[in-house]
Order: sequence, then structure tokens, then C-alpha cells
Amino acid sequence: MPFRICKTFEIESGHLLSKHPKKCRFPHGHSRKVEVVLAADELDANDMVCDFQTVKVALTAFLETWDHALCLNTSDPNFAFYRQTYGDRIIPFEQTDPTSEVMARTIFAVLKRRLAEPAESPGARATGPSGVRVERVRVTETSTSWAEYSE
Repeated sequence: MPFRICKTFEIESGHLLSKHPKKCRFPHGHSRKVEVVLAADELDANDMVCDFQTVKVALTAFLETWDHALCLNTSDPNFAFYRQTYGDRIIPFEQTDPTSEVMARTIFAVLKRRLAEPAESPGARATGPSGVRVERVRVTETSTSWAEYSE
């Protein structure tokens, strides 16, 4: 059985689900909790799956772009208006609604890529240890609802 760790982040973000037939088609926000679970079959030289700081550095800047922003399908008829009005606080989701499921998959891909890439300069950030893998990402939308992605 592999070892696992979990790092949790919290952000405030909004979205608008263009394809939704009811209230979710209107702009609304959530206090989101993002949980990432990493796993490894063996511990590293420091007896860890991965240092929590490594996970924090790998994901914080990305998640900050979503904090107090509105995630929006690029196919939404009002996308251009929102983007022109609010600039980089509109987070584009290419021809897909930014559901919690899609957000979880996006965060999973970003974290997986960032843990695999080498540090850009000495001391910039630690890469993920050899053998560590992103096991799952869970995005909590409300106190009673969450979505999860894993490969």
C-alpha cells in the first residue's frame, strides 16, 4: 500500500455555467476547498512522500489566479464582454463549462506538470521527489458538494 499525503488550499471563486438549465447559469461564487493527494510507494530520503512546502510552491501561484476571479466558458455569448470589463479576473475555460469536475481535472494536470518540471533556477522551488504521483484532486463547492478527479 502506498504512502499518501494531502495538502489543502482555500480560495474564493466564481463561475457561470453556460450549459446549466437552472440557477447555475447565472454568475455566482463559492468558498472552495481544494485538496490534493499525493502518493508514493516508498518514502524519500527525508522519510516523506513529498515536502508539503513543495506542494504549496507548486500550486499556490496558479490557484491565486482563480481567487476572487470568475471562471467562464469561452463559448459563453458574454465572454468577450466579461473579459474586456474584468481582464485577467476572468479565467477562460476553452469551450467547456468550469464545473467543479473540470476544475479538479485542470488542477490535477497543473500540479502533475509542475512537480515533474525541473526548478527554473537554483533555490526557485523543489521539484517533486522521484516516484511521487498526484493521486487525486478534490474541489469542494459547498458544504455538501464536491467533485474529484484522478487518473
